[in-house]
Amino acid sequence: MTTFEFTIIATGLDPEAEDFESRFYDGACDDASVSFQKGHVLLDFAREAETLEEAIASAVSDARQAGAIVERVEPDPLVSLADIASRAEMTRGAMTNYVKGLRQDGFPPPRMRITKSSPLWDWADVAIWLYQRERVDKDVARSAVVVSAANDALECGGDFSANLHERIEAREAELV
Repeated sequence: MTTFEFTIIATGLDPEAEDFESRFYDGACDDASVSFQKGHVLLDFAREAETLEEAIASAVSDARQAGAIVERVEPDPLVSLADIASRAEMTRGAMTNYVKGLRQDGFPPPRMRITKSSPLWDWADVAIWLYQRERVDKDVARSAVVVSAANDALECGGDFSANLHERIEAREAELV
């Protein structure tokens, strides 16, 4: 078993309720620290599982059983240039060169703020691109794919675990 660390952002529970913390700690979320910030419940997990996919799927299920409405999983899938450099353990200057095509062509385009001065990229897209160029380990890229897939599965509703697995499989071909 491996311990995976991630955060679930949720709503739907009153932090002033007497049973707020016990809903999580008495249930299956005793491996998470619970806090409330800016109207959201934050569940910081250190969950043991065989895979990150299993850890996230079980944590989402457990948070829902506690009555929470799960909105997303972090680390945040949208990243700035500084975030990319930090996660890839590279300098910001090196990442700027990749973005501008000075080192290699084909860097993924930003997903948000495309015309503004602080664009945001999808970390899974960037991590896969960096993995394909041997700049990050496969585990880094796969973790990015799993978190991105988890957020996509949460958005589409339905059977979370099935949607998560399907979305991961669809992107894993890029990690070969």
